[in-house]
Amino acid sequence: MGVLSALAALLIVGLVAIAIGAAAAGPAQPIVDWSEFGLGAVIFAVFGSFLAFVLGGWVCAKIAGLQYAEVASLHGAIVWLHALPLLMILAAFGAGSFFGGWFGGLAGTPLSAAPAGPPSPEAVTAARNAALGAVTALLLGLGGGVLGGWLASETPMRVRRAVRRVTPGARAT
Repeated sequence: MGVLSALAALLIVGLVAIAIGAAAAGPAQPIVDWSEFGLGAVIFAVFGSFLAFVLGGWVCAKIAGLQYAEVASLHGAIVWLHALPLLMILAAFGAGSFFGGWFGGLAGTPLSAAPAGPPSPEAVTAARNAALGAVTALLLGLGGGVLGGWLASETPMRVRRAVRRVTPGARAT
């Protein structure tokens, strides 16, 4: 259920971003350089990707009834692991852009659409930026899933493992 929650939230954020971007941009033009992205669009995409997986990790840990932060955080990471192949499949089918421009770089360019000659420098830059955006969104999603699982547990997370020391000759209780 956490994976479905994360994908549903990604879809909603992506469609809202498309609606806002289409209303503001007018005719579609490919964005090649990072400086062409508006600060609001970057913040919305980054925050949306992160929050979608926070929701997914939170739903997963709450449904499982997990009380320990470490276990709940691992379940949040598992939400991300299960969502990753689904996002790849959806991107391969052409639905990657519906989940926000960041995830559109997962599919790459189909071989049928590749130019016959050497690629232009703008195409190389656009492909590099799409891949960097996809990696950023995926890593933020992983962090969001872990955070969501931890928030659902409502317990503090220990950074180090507690070790009980037993003195020689004493009985452990």
